[in-house]
Amino acid sequence: MKKKSKFIILLEYAAISSGVFLVTLLPTGALKWLSDLIGDLFYGLFRSRREIAISNLRHAFKNEKNDYDIKMIARGCCRSFILTAFDIIKFRRIYRRPDALHTLRKMGNNIDGLLQRAKDIHDKTNGCIFVSPHFGNWEALPHASSLYGIPLSVVVRPMDNPYLEKLLYQNRVSTGQAIIPKKNALFVLHRTLNIGKSIGILPDQSTIKGISVDFFGRKASTTPVPAMLAISHNRPVVVVACYRKEDSLNYDGFVSDPIWPGTFTSYKGEIIRITNAINAEMESIIRRYPEQYLWVHKRWKVYEDQREAMSSF
Repeated sequence: MKKKSKFIILLEYAAISSGVFLVTLLPTGALKWLSDLIGDLFYGLFRSRREIAISNLRHAFKNEKNDYDIKMIARGCCRSFILTAFDIIKFRRIYRRPDALHTLRKMGNNIDGLLQRAKDIHDKTNGCIFVSPHFGNWEALPHASSLYGIPLSVVVRPMDNPYLEKLLYQNRVSTGQAIIPKKNALFVLHRTLNIGKSIGILPDQSTIKGISVDFFGRKASTTPVPAMLAISHNRPVVVVACYRKEDSLNYDGFVSDPIWPGTFTSYKGEIIRITNAINAEMESIIRRYPEQYLWVHKRWKVYEDQREAMSSF
């Protein structure tokens, strides 16, 4: 990939920083209207992403939804993605305020109970592996966990703009999260669990280093890392999600039952079992609000040398 010039990097930073400042000034209702507008523009202008979303949805909901519904969900996905970006910006100041937890509780009647459930699992297991799909407002989960006293280290993908990366990292670190760069993260993840912290991972993106497991009725290349960590440390994997309620202004959440490693005769077979269970939990919540999932990603991408990557596992 061609390296960006310093001018482009600074221009990106200036444009996004200005957008961030503007979003902080706008009321919630205006942000909802603006996210719908920008989301519709994204849906209309970015043909390749639109076609990826529609193709993914047709496969996922084959014989369940008609073509009109599929396209409406794809459009809603674009709107939801923009609104999530706005929410991250709008609430980053809230997370740092003394009354942040009180404000968070007002956004959904069930939030307090779900956070307590997640905290109880963390405490009883001395740290676990929390996983979430790119669904609803996935960025809210680490902030909320930190506010509720769950020490969490989050795996993130480095950005190609160091100024934007610093801006994003400052937002995350300011609320108590520890950031683990995705590249060569496995050693740090093991150490994190050893000292009694929990881990946050978004495991629903395609990867050449993945294993092939079921997701919406098709095989999808999925990272085996959560399952590997669960087996190595005898800790559970817990699927979590934060999604918008019908009015799009308040939130609800989801915390699965812990997925524990069991007794096995095949290490690879146990990894596949746990990873299938993770995908099944994620699929169950995505099916409830499909327009809030990131369908524009090539989730079912096929790699020519996938077999070689599998053979080393």
